[in-house]
Parts: sequence; C-alpha cells; structure tokens
Amino acid sequence: MKVYFIGFGPGDPELLTVKAYKILKQADLIIYPGSLIDERFLEEFNGKKVNSYGMKLEDIVELIESNVKAGKVVARIVSGDPSIFSALNEQIVELEKRGIECEVIPGVSSIFSASAILKTELTIPSVSNAVVILRPAGRTLDKDYLEEFARIPCTLVILLGVDKIEEIAERVGRIRGRDEPVAVVYHASREDEKVIRGTLGDIAEKVKKEGIRRTAVIIIGKVLERKGRRSVLYA
Repeated sequence: MKVYFIGFGPGDPELLTVKAYKILKQADLIIYPGSLIDERFLEEFNGKKVNSYGMKLEDIVELIESNVKAGKVVARIVSGDPSIFSALNEQIVELEKRGIECEVIPGVSSIFSASAILKTELTIPSVSNAVVILRPAGRTLDKDYLEEFARIPCTLVILLGVDKIEEIAERVGRIRGRDEPVAVVYHASREDEKVIRGTLGDIAEKVKKEGIRRTAVIIIGKVLERKGRRSVLYA
C-alpha cells in the first residue's frame, strides 16, 4: 500500500520529471494544493482531482488512507520540491502510523527555476560558496535569523516572503548595504512570470509597483552580478 508524494515543480508541467509524469498518468486520485497549482495544469491526467486547499491534515490523511487501502493509485502533489517548505513531514508521519508506505518523487524547486531564468549560479567562486534558504518570521515562525545569515558571505534565497520585501530589504540592507543586488522572480517558469532586478535600496518600491504580493522568489547576493574567480573545473 503506497502513496506517491510528487514534486510538481514551479508550475510549468514540462518541468515534471519523467517518473512523476508516469505516476500522474496512472493515478486514480490526484490531491493537489489549489492555492499554488491551478487545476488546468493537470488537465491531461485522468484521475479524480481533489483540491486540498483549506483541508485539515486529518482529512487529507484519511482521504489518502481510504483510497490506498481500496487499491487506488494515489498521488499527493506538492509545489516545487517536497523537501522545501512543503509540510511533507507531518503527512508522512501520520500515514506511516497507519501502515501506508510513502514514496517521494523530487521536483524542480522555484529556487532553481528562478536562478535558471536569471542565468545565474547561486554559488560562484570567490563570491559565494553557500546558499541559505529561509522564510521570514511570521504566524508559523518565531525567528528567522535573517540578520545572522546576512553577515555570512552567502547567497540568500527567501521564499514565502515577498509580501514583506520592504522589511527584508531594510534588515539585510543594514548589514550588506543598500547597493547589494536583489532579484525577485514571480511565477517562475509560468506564462505570466516576471523578473524584477534592483538593489536593497530600491527593490521594495519596484515590487510594489508591479503589485506582487505572493508566489515569488527573492534572491539576494553578489552572484547576481555574475562576476567572480574562474572555476578550477576548467583550469
């Protein structure tokens, strides 16, 4: 008895892995987060589709359990990659208590889709040898350690935080300076994607003018300038 947790990627169905695509073609039940993934992206898959937006964890787990035990092929879709801010853990813990095996199929994170659109490596020799992925503090997070990470010469990638872009720019700017490069990528890989480039000094105003309040990736760091020491790979 098994359920498949599938990373759907940033929104472009062509960025699905081959394995994920094959499972979705076979699935009898597809549970998807409607607040992040439009059902039109699932039109070519014939399984019954259930939007999990607004559902309680217990209801989702019960739906998966009943269908798996009935012999159905169940696919639980998460946006991006299941390993990053997907609430994967709490679902798997509850399902495994009920004897349901879980297989996780990785997906393309919006982080990597955004960096591809920007044609930028997140790590560049002599510029940044590390990437920190975080979300700003809020209703479900007491502290985000943004200032602590900003003091490290790394690339900052912030998810679920574009609605707080002004605060983020101010906090990081006090440490790195207002000239630090920033890029905000909205709906990475989708038809309506937008790329906004700027600095910590002006990015908040630019984002505000575009009316972007959610579903965007914020990348902060000098890697956006695409300068740095040559890699030893081709030395």
